Amino acid sequence: MLLDLDMNPGPQTLKDSASERIRQRLLDAGQRFHANDNIAAYIRHGELDELRHEVTQQLQGVLRTLVIDTQNDHNTADTARRVAKMFVQEVFRGRYEAAPSVTTFPNVAGLNELMVVGPLTVRSACSHHLCPIMGKVWLGVLPNASSDLIGLSKFARLAEWVMNRPQIQEEAVVMLANELEQRIRPDGLAIVMEAQHFCMHWRGVKDDGALMRNSVMRGAFLNNTALRSEFLSLIEKRN
Repeated sequence: MLLDLDMNPGPQTLKDSASERIRQRLLDAGQRFHANDNIAAYIRHGELDELRHEVTQQLQGVLRTLVIDTQNDHNTADTARRVAKMFVQEVFRGRYEAAPSVTTFPNVAGLNELMVVGPLTVRSACSHHLCPIMGKVWLGVLPNASSDLIGLSKFARLAEWVMNRPQIQEEAVVMLANELEQRIRPDGLAIVMEAQHFCMHWRGVKDDGALMRNSVMRGAFLNNTALRSEFLSLIEKRN
């Protein structure tokens, strides 16, 4: 059922909306649905289109409350629809789409040397203000004979899938580490992310030079100082 943009949603309309149906499934399953959670498993065919239409309606209400005359202002006449599409199909789509297909293959050669991937360009959004987070990610992987290997592009696709959600950078790198560790089971995994936060550039202190850098070190990278130093020195040379 699609909502009529020209009508205010009444109690029955909200009850029957896609967002309420999805929310109820999550509640029934005892499943968390924070801003940075993936909820694709609870969305049925056609409901994303309904959700986008519903978000359009709600955003139209926000613009009205901000006293913006969208009926006569040609610049904002279609803003609600554009922003809804951006949220659902682009910048937050990591919440609504299943994980990308990542084919793994066995480590036939028994590779056990450090592999460094990056910098990967990543884009996210701060869950506090929904302002952009723009940055780069470096990955370090130390495989073992029983590790699975994945193609270079798959690292980028997984990073994009995790980052395309409202969240904070500190949690984003941990989520990415969990996804990679689960798939390739390496002896060591290292992730460094460096990003600009537009919630600092655009509002608040308005400091456009500040960067945030954080890291996750697991397995051999946590316990082996020489390995950790090798990884960090290699990515510093690329900056």
